[in-house]
Amino acid sequence: MSLSSPRSGLLAGGNWIVDHVKILDGWPPQDALANIRSESWGNGGSPYNILKGLAKLGADFPLAGIGLVGDDPDGQRILADCRDHRIDTAQLRQTSAAPTSYSDVMTDGTTGRRTFFHQRGANALLAPEHFDFTLTRARIFHLGYILLLDGLDVLENGEPRACGVLRRARAAGLLTSLDCVSENSGRFHAVVKPALPEVDILFVNDFEAEKLTGVPLRPAPDQPIRRAAVEAAARALIVLGVRRWVIVHFPEAVYALHAAGAGHWQPSLNVPSSAIKGTAGAGDAFACGVLHGFHAGWEIADTLRLGVCAAASSLSDATCSEGILSAARCLQLGGQWGFRTTPA
Repeated sequence: MSLSSPRSGLLAGGNWIVDHVKILDGWPPQDALANIRSESWGNGGSPYNILKGLAKLGADFPLAGIGLVGDDPDGQRILADCRDHRIDTAQLRQTSAAPTSYSDVMTDGTTGRRTFFHQRGANALLAPEHFDFTLTRARIFHLGYILLLDGLDVLENGEPRACGVLRRARAAGLLTSLDCVSENSGRFHAVVKPALPEVDILFVNDFEAEKLTGVPLRPAPDQPIRRAAVEAAARALIVLGVRRWVIVHFPEAVYALHAAGAGHWQPSLNVPSSAIKGTAGAGDAFACGVLHGFHAGWEIADTLRLGVCAAASSLSDATCSEGILSAARCLQLGGQWGFRTTPA
């Protein structure tokens, strides 16, 4: 399907999570105490973050979600929040079999770094039969987070059930987009790799790219990322089957590689430390900016620039999406703060 087709909108499925964000006065060692400076409720999970982020960017196309939430106050709050942000919830169903999934997001107020304590809840029950692509005229289908969706990660005939969902989306005429979670395990090869041939746009951070390809992107965890290694990992992911775009993002920059061979770098913004309230959801804010550009048919340079500017704006709030500004105001941040240098 081409982006010039009459289809319009973005359909996103996968994890719907309530984030209970707590800002700490510092990260404690084992058995020690940390003080909670503030706490808030926020949206979490790839589809929820991306759809809400697109609404805040001012996307002028339809937004719709697929997933499961609990028949509980958190589930009701998610549905109400979607209505407030014009997100269609016809395929976002409630279940009494499990609570709404939630994460306790513990954020070190001195560094912005965060740690997640996650309850899988209703997301674990999401299965292929919950995805009906005959009900949508969307242009793009985004699925996230693979590796955190029990009912889609399970293997059948050597591939995860997510493969069938992505395959049906493509057969229905949608462009497919995929994001995974940064799980420190060996499941990337068994669960993520088989899905790549059904993916048009793959989002991975540096940790995930290294897990999938075995290419070390940094000489050591505290060392700068290596430009040549990023490009090699992106090429390896194209070889593994990604159909159109591999997008590797990390704090310093982003690199996008097309299956035809054209690569593009975009440095991140020089965000002042005083403007950073938290980093939760920055990757999803980046993805929503990129998907906004893809849907609009922008050139890749403009698409990536909106992505990094949306990610920068999200840092102004401890929740995943409340800091995201309109697309125009996000882009203004690039002129205000400037950009980092491209990795060497």
